[in-house]
Amino acid sequence: MTDTVLIIDFGSQVTQLIARRVRESGVFSEVVPFDKAAAWLERTQPKAVILSGGPASVTQAFTPRAPDRVFRLGVPVLGICYGQQTMCAQLGGRVSPSDHHEFGRAELDIIADCRLFEGVWKVGEEHPVWMSHGDRVDRLPPGFTVAAVSPGAPYAVACDETRRFYSVMFHPEVVHTPDGAGLLANFTHKIADCRGDWTMAAFKDAAIVKIRAQVGGARVLCGLSGGVDSTVAAVLLHEAIGSQLVAVFVDHGLLREGEADEVVTLFRDRFNVPLVHADAGELFLARLAGIVDPEQKRKIIGATFIDVFEAEAKKAGGADFLAQGTLYPDVIESVSFAGGPSVTIKSHHNVGGLPERMRMKLVEPLRELFKDEVRALGRELGLPERAVGRHPFPGPGLAIRIPGAIDRDKLRVLRKADAIYLDEIRKAGLYDQIWQAFAVLLPVRSVGVMGDARTYDHVLALRAVTSTDGMTADYYPFGHDFLGRVAARIVNEVRGVNRVVYDVTSKPPGTIEWE
Repeated sequence: MTDTVLIIDFGSQVTQLIARRVRESGVFSEVVPFDKAAAWLERTQPKAVILSGGPASVTQAFTPRAPDRVFRLGVPVLGICYGQQTMCAQLGGRVSPSDHHEFGRAELDIIADCRLFEGVWKVGEEHPVWMSHGDRVDRLPPGFTVAAVSPGAPYAVACDETRRFYSVMFHPEVVHTPDGAGLLANFTHKIADCRGDWTMAAFKDAAIVKIRAQVGGARVLCGLSGGVDSTVAAVLLHEAIGSQLVAVFVDHGLLREGEADEVVTLFRDRFNVPLVHADAGELFLARLAGIVDPEQKRKIIGATFIDVFEAEAKKAGGADFLAQGTLYPDVIESVSFAGGPSVTIKSHHNVGGLPERMRMKLVEPLRELFKDEVRALGRELGLPERAVGRHPFPGPGLAIRIPGAIDRDKLRVLRKADAIYLDEIRKAGLYDQIWQAFAVLLPVRSVGVMGDARTYDHVLALRAVTSTDGMTADYYPFGHDFLGRVAARIVNEVRGVNRVVYDVTSKPPGTIEWE
């Protein structure tokens, strides 16, 4: 059985990063809200436990706590930020509001040896870390000793080596703590003695066995959007159950240039997957006519997607199971103690699930994986790099990259300009360095002169960001030569655009990606 690290979530916006870092070291991890952790522990024995950060204050009554059982399991426990504070408070220490808050970069002084530090930090060194706290531990529980301090945290790292309890006030999971991954690997591998044998090849084999056991000889319908998640899910299902799978590709006419043809070719020609191609572009455009509000667009697209999918499912003879590309972040968010619904079915347009009247049981073969792990699984399944390495693209497609009303001419302009932009990125060898790149047709027009004629045409915005986790992002620093080349091609080759701008805003934690 694969070793599992339990991560108890207290509501930090970066809890998912803890799970990612642990998995990157070859150890399977699972995130469970604090109020469901006790029930989880009744079913499973973890190899170690990590307590996440969170927005609450331990100094206040009725704020989250870890199940007391965690500290009696006999396994290593690591508390991070709020996790450190609740660990210390529950074990007999004290937490108080601090006059010296630390938010952002801080310098840590290493004052004593600690098994967390082996091969990473030494006594007497200083290291940058990322802090985010207003309270601080001001008295350690019995058995704990201090190993590192910062200006705002007298017990920035404290541990009880005998019981294998460790606590840190900073966030080792974020990239802003350069040595954080090494510290977490020490905890999982050296302290908890996890084997590090969780591989994508092993996951694929186990997933195929699990799918066959769940489905038996029944038929499965899988909705395809053309994105990475549904593509990988469909190919995995086909490898598991073969012709029992019917993939339904609802083509809403809002995809990028050539993407619909790529989906059909990939599934019919390369993998020989039974595919229903529902070309419903005209229906989607008719229902979107005159709609300006982006959220209303999403809802219309989602509802229309469901209508078309349901109709095609009936034509195909129906099925007992519905397959979806639900990922682990969707699962985590759906059970968040912070107010998320207890059950969320992700549609391919992020606007809600299929209606109950369809009466199909769900198959979600990717629900334990993060996005980068889905890409790795796709490669394991033999999918071409162009399919698994493509940038994230929203389910509503170009519809939300055309602020204002949508029509065929705007789609033509944006689709052509977007294709030129991505073509130049690929030619420059930059595609894999960029997390996401796209064009937006702005709801403004600009007066310009082209040749000997005055023009009054669209303004196009270009966006490209780098990211390691999809939660924070910074704009990609294209050179002026590259931007000039792209702008010249778009203005010269796309009728209806006379000005191109580049967006250089960043995406700090907790904000929504501009689309």
